[in-house]
Amino acid sequence: MKLLSPAISSLARMRLWRIEAWKNNPVDAQRNVLQDIVTAAQYTEFGRKYNFSRLFSIRAFKEAIPVHEYNDIKPYIERIMNGEQNIVWNTPIYWFAKSSGTTSDKSKFIPVSEESLTECHYKAAKDVLSLYYNFNPDSELLTGKGLVIGGSHRINPMNREAQVGDLSAVLLQNSPFWGHWVRTPDLSIALMDEWESKIEKLAQSTIKENVTSVSGVPTWTLVLFKRILEITGKKSMSEVWPSFELFLHGGVSFVPYKEQFQKLIGKNIHYLEMYNASEGFFAAQDIPEQGGHLTEEQGMLLYVDHGIFMEFMPVAEYGKKFPKTIGLKDVEIGKNYALIISTNAGLWRYLLGDTVQFTTLKPFRIKVSGRLKHFINAFGEELIIDNSDHAIAVASEKTGAVVNDYTAAPVYFSESSNGAHEWLIEFEKKPESLNDFTNELDAALKSINSDYEAKRHKDIALRMPVIHSLPKGIFTEWLRQKGKLGGQHKIPRLSNERKFVEEILRMNNDTFVTKKIDS
Repeated sequence: MKLLSPAISSLARMRLWRIEAWKNNPVDAQRNVLQDIVTAAQYTEFGRKYNFSRLFSIRAFKEAIPVHEYNDIKPYIERIMNGEQNIVWNTPIYWFAKSSGTTSDKSKFIPVSEESLTECHYKAAKDVLSLYYNFNPDSELLTGKGLVIGGSHRINPMNREAQVGDLSAVLLQNSPFWGHWVRTPDLSIALMDEWESKIEKLAQSTIKENVTSVSGVPTWTLVLFKRILEITGKKSMSEVWPSFELFLHGGVSFVPYKEQFQKLIGKNIHYLEMYNASEGFFAAQDIPEQGGHLTEEQGMLLYVDHGIFMEFMPVAEYGKKFPKTIGLKDVEIGKNYALIISTNAGLWRYLLGDTVQFTTLKPFRIKVSGRLKHFINAFGEELIIDNSDHAIAVASEKTGAVVNDYTAAPVYFSESSNGAHEWLIEFEKKPESLNDFTNELDAALKSINSDYEAKRHKDIALRMPVIHSLPKGIFTEWLRQKGKLGGQHKIPRLSNERKFVEEILRMNNDTFVTKKIDS
């Protein structure tokens, strides 16, 4: 198989001229994408309603169509799921990606068209591969197998034609035949819906495979790695899979997990972040992180020629009836924007819910900074997930701690004390002193967020953070009780209300014995 490496590398790099074309002309590429999807959908019900046939500019498009959130488009989607077609897109839609998110118990069903599969998800995957081979021409990635740690839903029929599953299941079910040759595990395991049994099956079935890459959310990948090491008695994953060279991750920031991965893998490999969701594939690193020397700040290359037209809304516009959005020509480095998308599956000016920051403008690279509804701003501190992830990483490094997961929420003013942030943290390795960890976390937040620092000045608005060390497994149990164990489901890092914190604290008091750290 190693003899195939030069040929595979050459084939992968043949796509580079196409990539360079949209990479070097992103504004033109985006204009062409919008023209293509508006033209395709002009005779749909949605297209007729908003006069798509008369929209000849980006300005006209934005003036004609309001910004939509999921509840705004839900009636259209329900009609398609019940068998109607030509509603929001001009070709039949038979697949729906189930996305439950972290802030709601209700599921969202995102339409997936044939065009979005071929011209977005699969095209983007090929471009990721091409850029990786361009970066690493001697790679032996495709001489082995890629382990895909997908979601936990089966494909279930909605009616005689439509089917629903999580995105990874939809992609696996529709992938070309050759894709199954280079992937593991077997489809029957990949699509299992009982997550704990699935982890066991994944571990048992892949131990003897020649795994060269792994794709998955960091939290569940760690669970799988630890189980494999238990079964094999090996000290590191590089002993289990000697040819393991690439970990593709997304869904949550990799920063809090990097130390655990480096230790468990046991050798230097490449790490590559991707930004894809049920709604589409938006970006991926074109320069992989090497050997644990992470350069997350470089960001992910924005994929501008993959059937998605993107607008960027300053977060201050959120909640306005007619929010202002800007295009690529006007974005600035370091500012928070909410991503609004129009896609070749019939999502029109859809507010995705993620916030992004641009890290470079030539080419356009971004990083995911948080969620519109996942932040703490109870006292004007404007704390976002990007802040909290980095502060957790700094505090962990300085105190020798290793964090499995965390969530935080505000503590409001009372008659006897001012406000604070309350943190629930599950440690893989506890710090020797919880007080030291608290001080380092607080200092790190001050250094990266001037609004937080101002509110902490002399404890006027915010006092020191309140940190609880929770027993291992409590976040997993909370997800299980919510019916969200596995796949893309994850703990909400930050919340401006106390619902999640109160639920987990109550569960901790009811079913767990808190093991306090000596401070």
